[in-house]
Amino acid sequence: MATHVRCGSLFTGDQAAPSTGGTLVYGDNGLLSYVGPTAGAPPVAVGETVLNYDSLFVMPGLIDVHVHLAYGNAKTEEDIDLYQPMEFRALRGMFFAQKVVAAGYTSICAPGDAGQISLSVRDAIVAGLFDGPRVTAAGRYITSRQGLTDWYPSWIGAPDTSIGRLVASKDEAIEEIRVQVKNGVDCIKIAMDGFQTRPDGELIAAFNQDETTAMVTEAQRLGRKVVVHARGREATLYSARAGVDLIFHAYYLDDECLDAMVKSGSAIGPTMTFPRNIIDFTQSYERAATKGRIENTSREYEIACANLQRARKAGIPMMTGTDTGFAVTPYGEWHARELEIFVRDLGFTPAEALRCATEVASRFLARGDKLGVLAPGRQADFIAVEGSPIDNIALLQDKKRIRHVHIGGKRLQIPERGYDPNLVTDKSWINWSDLYTQERVQELGLLGGKNLAAAE
Repeated sequence: MATHVRCGSLFTGDQAAPSTGGTLVYGDNGLLSYVGPTAGAPPVAVGETVLNYDSLFVMPGLIDVHVHLAYGNAKTEEDIDLYQPMEFRALRGMFFAQKVVAAGYTSICAPGDAGQISLSVRDAIVAGLFDGPRVTAAGRYITSRQGLTDWYPSWIGAPDTSIGRLVASKDEAIEEIRVQVKNGVDCIKIAMDGFQTRPDGELIAAFNQDETTAMVTEAQRLGRKVVVHARGREATLYSARAGVDLIFHAYYLDDECLDAMVKSGSAIGPTMTFPRNIIDFTQSYERAATKGRIENTSREYEIACANLQRARKAGIPMMTGTDTGFAVTPYGEWHARELEIFVRDLGFTPAEALRCATEVASRFLARGDKLGVLAPGRQADFIAVEGSPIDNIALLQDKKRIRHVHIGGKRLQIPERGYDPNLVTDKSWINWSDLYTQERVQELGLLGGKNLAAAE
């Protein structure tokens, strides 16, 4: 039996602007059979359902291509890698995946998690064991001694429970790709840069061009897309030359990078919410522990905005993602802030930003040709919102305005449920953020303003 959805405003995901009114029709198989003006819609047969969303803004379910289901709202690398068993992390990931759905996000990419956590969450949802978003899942990041996720000292290495898979050669990297493909990943994640810099401060790519091209070629030969972490210019350039599908960040791109992206068709997932939240949310008492990160992030954000505006003008596709899974980007909270940043800081119109979060982002997803756009033959994944995000893109951050969420036609109603973060994530010991020398104690007045000499 068909379901008919009467819409107040309808944005299909591939439009320049929404239309007034309109109707969606989908069957029991969860696929849309009609999208268009109500006057042209098929008549409602006896026994069919009509959903009156005629006061709401109906649009495709939103997509976040950067959600780490295994992180658990981490505060430290140890939180991510060490302090909870894999089994608990998988259960936790399922819980947090539902938080994402409640925020209006019907599809996500989990680009790099420990073990097979994201794959297991994906498969449990597909099997019907739990309600949740559509998950495009990667395995562990492939990294080198210079790459992101190799963040412990060399005498410790990369633990088996880490999100990173440290490889020592091109052959070892290719073998890891083959193992991950056998295990069922949808995409491969490569840590293309990390922490090493040249004397001038430029980030060094974690893999050279030959290694990068070999990994990307093998992954794509096996039918998998490739996403990379690449903030630096060199990592961005090598990735684009190799033809990766999606580049996270690309903050220091230059003309050579842009030319390579235009040629290869690589897209960018800027992930601006993560640095913006670091800048805006870090409190004064935390600054000592961050060791200048706030100031460095502020400078990088300005550089990123200028360079990403150039990429937008060059026609590089951009996809919305947030790096959700950290304490500063908790699940279900800030996904739609990326759209506001696209409009405010990168020069997109609200409609263009919505397309980045629907039709454009769907291009990277597994089975994405059925997602991201409301059209006959595609999945009936849609949300109904109170108010118009065209008039105010920030309203998508108000979860109370996300009135209805449908995946495959089924309306998901995720109950609000709190949790104790001290039992879920916060296992790493952080007792002090300052060094309490005699000079520092006196500077802070922690002895009632008395100096040490006066105490004698």
